[in-house]
Amino acid sequence: MIAWGTTARRAVGSMTAFFLLLAAAPAVAAESAAELISTFRLQHGEIRVVRDATLDRIALEQARAMASKDDLSHEVLGPFARRIAPARAGRAAENIAYGHDSFEKTLGQWIDSSGHRRNLLLHDASRVGVASARDASGKRTYWAMVIAGDYEPKPGKRDKEPLVAVKREADSSSRPKSTGCHIKLLSLCI
Repeated sequence: MIAWGTTARRAVGSMTAFFLLLAAAPAVAAESAAELISTFRLQHGEIRVVRDATLDRIALEQARAMASKDDLSHEVLGPFARRIAPARAGRAAENIAYGHDSFEKTLGQWIDSSGHRRNLLLHDASRVGVASARDASGKRTYWAMVIAGDYEPKPGKRDKEPLVAVKREADSSSRPKSTGCHIKLLSLCI
């Protein structure tokens, strides 16, 4: 009985420590965010996304920069095309937001916005990174999500890309010179 009592106390102590650690953890783990995004994508005929360490890092840098400058901007760290280059994705998109403490509420906000929704449903996206950071006052949470796909070049796919996807820059010598913008979206000339 003494051994069982000691074991039971240790188990309760371990469970208490586990729940304290869980309470101190961020609002949502990256795996949970990927699952929530995947659930939404699967409901709309797209494939599941998985967490990607490179995209998590890119999202975290973006969230921290926005929080430190208290500025909701895709350009706070420079052009998205340059920031996403280390991921080596054929195409990618970024969603940003501030205000909600939970990822679930932020995801709901993105789903309700047509441009953000298009990014969440980026065709053939297979990887995602999600991060949040608080501003200096601790009162505002900034969120960044980077979603990417087409890791293997596919001939003829460029013509079918959604307008909100950011194309990877081609070698300037092989790229035809553009005479102007046909469509301007989020500071991108398409």
